[in-house]
Amino acid sequence: MTGPLLTHTVADTHTIRSLFPALERTHGDEHVAYFDGPGGTQVPKSVAHAMTDYLFHHNANTHWQYPTSQETDALIEASRTTLGEFLNAAPHEIAFGANMTTLMYHLSRAIGRTLSAGDEIIVSELDHHANIAPWQALEKERGIVLKWIPLDLHTSHLDFDAYARALSPRTKVVALGAASNALGTITDVRSLIAMAKDTGALTVVDAVHYAPHHLVDVQAIGCDFLACSAYKFYGPHIGVLYGKAAAIAALDVPKLEPAPNVGSERLETGTQNHEGIVGAAAAVDFLASLASAELGSRRDRLAATLDTLHHRGEQLVAHLWDGIGRMPWVTPVGPLPGSSRTATVSMRVRGGSDAAARALAARGLYASNGDFYASTVAKRLGVEDEGLLRIGCMAYTTDREIDRLLAALYELRA
Repeated sequence: MTGPLLTHTVADTHTIRSLFPALERTHGDEHVAYFDGPGGTQVPKSVAHAMTDYLFHHNANTHWQYPTSQETDALIEASRTTLGEFLNAAPHEIAFGANMTTLMYHLSRAIGRTLSAGDEIIVSELDHHANIAPWQALEKERGIVLKWIPLDLHTSHLDFDAYARALSPRTKVVALGAASNALGTITDVRSLIAMAKDTGALTVVDAVHYAPHHLVDVQAIGCDFLACSAYKFYGPHIGVLYGKAAAIAALDVPKLEPAPNVGSERLETGTQNHEGIVGAAAAVDFLASLASAELGSRRDRLAATLDTLHHRGEQLVAHLWDGIGRMPWVTPVGPLPGSSRTATVSMRVRGGSDAAARALAARGLYASNGDFYASTVAKRLGVEDEGLLRIGCMAYTTDREIDRLLAALYELRA
């Protein structure tokens, strides 16, 4: 899909950078370079303005008869529509929550009420523990059997043959990540979910690391539930959960008796973060706004934006990978450039990731380090103690910033 014409219909990196006030921050004589996007991106002006406008002019609780309450209701419904377009879902299939982890615990409790001892749940060694720990809790509470799809350390992908062997008539839930926040690996969840359907299992996808890089299509994936986080795609700290309408209706959801019991509101306990919901929709609109209006619908513009940003990210990853390949004290992990991966590169650094991250921060280069809550990945790699240094290339990342990063990593050779 990406080509010269499409690339020119999406804003260039310089234009995109001008929309982010955080990029004006300086460290010494240099602007700060934010490589921490996989843990949380910076926020453009339009998202902050939408949230401020809500708080200043429409702030109220929901479902009452005065104007600001009705305006709040309308804004929340509009946000469901916007996030629905982002994921290719209906508005009533979109729920909001504090974060993806909280939503997953809420979902797992509801599903767990229908399970019995000996029922099986399949999880993956590649995943963030937000899509592991909630299901592990059922293992302890209800005698559920947890099966793990192993990570192939040679390919940085899951072992599909082992997954096929793990499926059985007792499989009730398959919970998988679409992309690894630690290694950048993109998993073909569509194929895995198609295999799970033969068992009648519910399928749950963690798209937190996937959604900032590729346009999600829940219809094509075929999952029952899918979660993502707005703060990973230039929005505020809020989680988003898609659920098929029939799957949501079938849940035995822990909720207050008088609370709404229709559609996705069944999944939303208590008063929600209204300004965050508005901000999540504004983040989607921000991404769409980067593409030319001539491209058509909001979803078409989102596709153009994310496809172009992915192409730019591939170039940045190739630049970074080539540079660190000349440094024996730095070892990249994960799929090779040009393969099925996101623009996130993790690496082992001699002396440990803490020291490396501090050294980079002293040069105005902000990078996250540790295990990123993908602790099973860290264990399989043998880096539980030293951790990984993670570099995320986002919409605002430049080649010059990669050059600065490589120069700083070179100084760690001693």
